[in-house]
Amino acid sequence: MKSSDNILIVADSEHDADMLYAVGMFVPDPFIYARLKGRQYLVMSDLEIDRARRDAPHCRVLSMSDVQEKLRKAGIKRPGYADVIREVLRSKKVNHVLVPSRFPLGLANELKQRRITVKPAAGSNFFAERETKSSIEVKKISAALMMAEVGMAEAMQVLRATKIGRDRRLMYHNVPLTSEKLRSVIDCAILRACGLAANTIVAGGRQGCDPHERGFGPLRANEPIIIDIFPRSQKTGYFGDITRTVVRGRASEAVRNLYDTVHRGQMIGFKKIRDGVTTNDVHSAVLRYFEEQGYRTGRRNGRMEGFFHGTGHGLGLEIHEAPRMGATSTGKLKAGQVVTVEPGLYYPEIGGVRLEDVALVNHGRARNLTQFEKVLEI
Repeated sequence: MKSSDNILIVADSEHDADMLYAVGMFVPDPFIYARLKGRQYLVMSDLEIDRARRDAPHCRVLSMSDVQEKLRKAGIKRPGYADVIREVLRSKKVNHVLVPSRFPLGLANELKQRRITVKPAAGSNFFAERETKSSIEVKKISAALMMAEVGMAEAMQVLRATKIGRDRRLMYHNVPLTSEKLRSVIDCAILRACGLAANTIVAGGRQGCDPHERGFGPLRANEPIIIDIFPRSQKTGYFGDITRTVVRGRASEAVRNLYDTVHRGQMIGFKKIRDGVTTNDVHSAVLRYFEEQGYRTGRRNGRMEGFFHGTGHGLGLEIHEAPRMGATSTGKLKAGQVVTVEPGLYYPEIGGVRLEDVALVNHGRARNLTQFEKVLEI
């Protein structure tokens, strides 16, 4: 997409990252954004119009009710979104717009009936500039990352306070500590820090071998617990992301070796990440190191084991955004991108280990934005 292209988005900005990027304010209901001949416009309801004029000063804010009233006087009894959009576009002598690939199909058909040409933008990124972060955006991501670290610190404090009971169950205030309970502790701490946590992972033992298993039931001593926290800032909409693997008690030699290998693999990833490096090369370097250490990846007894996810992903207004660093990823890293570095190894007979920090891509060595310590046994 070129900066001179006429573009249209219809969405709410709480769930649509492109809309939030365009307007810079949260709106819970769908509204209209257009960039026409280089100027930006919002069409807002009476409920949101004053806030939009205050919080989106880079846009000219139009009243939805005023445009609809004009259309009613012109003979359109029940003017909807398509009628309003056509009126705004034609007032600027525009009849062709680019839209995101997830633009509503029904609305696109209605615009076509009104002789407005709607074309989805090529590629997966509507705003390509979202891939590289400004210094202000890096600060917003760092602030969200601090919220994640607050939650992680709370989790570690609770785990350290536990006692080991029967069947190695971790006891907290004389009751078994479960994944659900520790997750609630983490999420509440993040809420107090003005973040929103969703689907936080607290997965112990064999549960940790499924990287997206949230975790359930009692947590036990002497086995790895994967804690993966990825909150969103309530103020800015940017995400943080951190993962630590810990053992309350004593880790087996197999777990210690797994942990040390993942830790060294993460360091290899960080050394590889810099401007101009192919994304797949980062992942391949980590995977190759794991295999050299004897940790193979593949299917055994009907399930995957080893290192079977990507090394990292872009982080920003979405928890997973471009670029990706995985086995099938393409393209090169660019200075200013913010990516996670999260290698992991998973074997049912041992458990899972994953470590995740956030990196700012530079021309030289990547900068680690994560401050939280890495400790296996607590």
